Amino acid sequence: MTDDDTVRCWLVERSSYGDERMVTLVYATPEGDRHVTKQFSTNLLMKKRVTAAIDVEPARLEPVDETETRERYATEAERMAGSHSPDEEV
Repeated sequence: MTDDDTVRCWLVERSSYGDERMVTLVYATPEGDRHVTKQFSTNLLMKKRVTAAIDVEPARLEPVDETETRERYATEAERMAGSHSPDEEV
């Protein structure tokens, strides 16, 4: 549950690069208009819980500029919210 100081964001994208040594997780607002990106090494990620949603301070959120990306993030956030509880590991 969020409080007045945070915004619930849902996992909308997971990608690997650099021979899969780094993993990028993107969490977005339900509207898909703002997001936060987290990067982890695969070693660290294996020790960390990745949940369907996180609560983020508004100042940490970046705007999503492209309309197509906003729509994709909003669709994925809605799908995640409909099929997972926020603290469920994914």
